[in-house]
Amino acid sequence: MTAPAIALAGTGVATPHHVYANLTAASLVQHAMIRREGRLSASGAFMGVTGVHTGRSVQDKFVVDDAEVHDQVWWGKINRPMPVAKFQGLAAKVRAWLGAKEMLFTQDLYAGADPAHRIKVRLVTTNAWHALFARNMFIRPSRSELAGFTPDYTILHAPEYEASPEEDGCRTSTCIALSFAAKTILIAGTSYAGEVKKSIFTVMNWLMPAEGVLPMHCSANVGKNGDTALFFGLSGTGKTTLSSDPERSLIGDDEHGWSDKGVFNFEGGCYAKVIKLSREAEPQIWDASHRFGAVLENVVSDDHGELDLDDGSLTENTRSCYPLEFIPNTVKGGMAGLPKNVVMLTADAFGVLPPISKLSSAQAMYHFLSGYTARVAGTEKGLGKEPQATFSTCFGAPFLPRNPEVYGKMLAELIDKHGAQVWLVNTGWTGGAYGVGKRMSIQHTRALLRGALDGSLAQVEFVKDPFFGLMMPKSLPGIPAEVLNPRDSWADKAAYDATAAKLVGLFEENFKTFASVVSDDVKAAAVRAAA
Repeated sequence: MTAPAIALAGTGVATPHHVYANLTAASLVQHAMIRREGRLSASGAFMGVTGVHTGRSVQDKFVVDDAEVHDQVWWGKINRPMPVAKFQGLAAKVRAWLGAKEMLFTQDLYAGADPAHRIKVRLVTTNAWHALFARNMFIRPSRSELAGFTPDYTILHAPEYEASPEEDGCRTSTCIALSFAAKTILIAGTSYAGEVKKSIFTVMNWLMPAEGVLPMHCSANVGKNGDTALFFGLSGTGKTTLSSDPERSLIGDDEHGWSDKGVFNFEGGCYAKVIKLSREAEPQIWDASHRFGAVLENVVSDDHGELDLDDGSLTENTRSCYPLEFIPNTVKGGMAGLPKNVVMLTADAFGVLPPISKLSSAQAMYHFLSGYTARVAGTEKGLGKEPQATFSTCFGAPFLPRNPEVYGKMLAELIDKHGAQVWLVNTGWTGGAYGVGKRMSIQHTRALLRGALDGSLAQVEFVKDPFFGLMMPKSLPGIPAEVLNPRDSWADKAAYDATAAKLVGLFEENFKTFASVVSDDVKAAAVRAAA
């Protein structure tokens, strides 16, 4: 136990009787068990249940509308403004509520593996298991670095505190409020641990562009020859699966920065979705989730603690959080060289995008700003039989505090400056849309990616598709030619043409938002080359 005044220095929280600062994983699990915050699985992982909130409360996220940031924030549904006075009032209440508790837990951590671009974070929370989550998720300073640790940003985590919409200017009793001026994050009324992780990602998305670093919602790995690859993609596109390659070392699975020196992980852990996880398909995630020190969120087990990863009765968004060292073959230090290849993944349920295509820098910016994938019936409630196009700009719209074109322009500049090759990979459907065609072969996708990353694919002949202007490989050993050209895989060519034209229209309608801020070559990047 640390002296309360030291552990809470700079947070504004009054000193309760007991403050436990920077406890080890074993000590945090011990406290969590004594306090009955959850239970252990048969294999020793801590199991926490978050109640009504089993995912991010996207409509309850606010950014404080300070004068110094007003003109730079991307205001709207994603970043809702909160007046300074309302934030100050709510912060005072949260601090008082935390200070009245018998016991608090704090963790002092880093975000950013590159010392030149890292921030110091202090979490103050009421729960030992949330402190363990943060300890797993972020980068742990050495003992010597903890001496005199002064946070750049503070998270005041009050999961059981209920805000007042009338008094505090929020929508419900749940509120996630971020003040860049006060360098403080309030998380109230939700126990979902992902709010802690994503609030700091939002901070990094705010800070890094000013330092010449592109913050990215992507996974990253590096080959034996030092060639770094990035993998962008929304949920269900295969980002985690395809970046986990036994022949390559994992840098990180979710959040990275790209500077003129190279790529670095923002985090020190993984937060993997584990619904229907199988040991055969994802052995590394499986093993990491079945050991002491991991945190399992809303995962179901029997009375003996044996996990049922197929059970989504609490939520389909079941999660496992564990430190990177639980995964073999990771990059020590979380840093690697400049990317040689950038992969944008999409699960096109319309079945009209090629399995792989080579993008120009203008097309790369277009598809980065678009952030396309398609949802299908069975993946989300309320979806009909037809595929539903989904666009999440920069493959991470919920976490962007600045206008998307800031990140888009940075990506284009970095690609041009360092000569990275960009690929668009469709892990969705072939031979027809969802319901008619079939899911793209994972063996074919892996073979195409292997060719892209080792350079052999760049040497083959490419042809242009007539709808998106995408450059598709004409042939590749081991891959059927009809797979490489999606139109050839459809029995009904007229149906393909109509479906492709429909998807082009959806892209163009979505991109109208950016029409006034991008160059003409980017605007034309997805316009049909033929009528």
